[in-house]
Amino acid sequence: MALSSEERNDREGEIRGEPVQESESEEAAPSAEADRREEAAGGEPAPAAEDQHPAGSSGDENRSGEEIARLREELEAVRRERDEYLDTLKRLKAEFENSRKRQERERERIVELASERLVRELLPVLDNLERALESEGDIREGVRATRDQLLGVLEEEGLIPVASDGQHFDPSVHEAVMSQPSEEHEEGVIVQTFQRGYLLNGKPIRPAKVVVAREA
Repeated sequence: MALSSEERNDREGEIRGEPVQESESEEAAPSAEADRREEAAGGEPAPAAEDQHPAGSSGDENRSGEEIARLREELEAVRRERDEYLDTLKRLKAEFENSRKRQERERERIVELASERLVRELLPVLDNLERALESEGDIREGVRATRDQLLGVLEEEGLIPVASDGQHFDPSVHEAVMSQPSEEHEEGVIVQTFQRGYLLNGKPIRPAKVVVAREA
């Protein structure tokens, strides 16, 4: 069988006593065999350089966790503050509603008492009117006295008649129903009152209906 040139060189080296060079494949074989023996013994191969975590990655994770924890605490604080505001608003609303109801009841009670007092004061006037109707003869004096008594009661409540005859026309308290020429009065002066007006505590509650003079 013919030998290759490399085998012939090796044979010649053995004959001359020179060591034979091993090929690269033969040098790699013992290393692979050693790895297989290490794995069989329970060892793990060393991780590749690219699988190792970069330096400082655990610190970044810790900082991220601390930031999340801080944000959660701030969120809880805002929620507690919101709940406190809501509770305060609910209490204020309830107090305002109760105060409004108390004021309404107090107003109704005051009006009721005022009405009762006014009616009690007007009862004697009603009695005088009934006596005047029951009397014989001219009842004008009795009616006049009853009217004066009624006006006295109403004046105590703040009712005042509006001055009209001979006064200059005032649209805030007078209502002109007509005008007539007059030589005795200046233009705009009231010459006649059809219906008396009244003020209650200084506020007009009914204007006086009057006739106003104009140039003849």
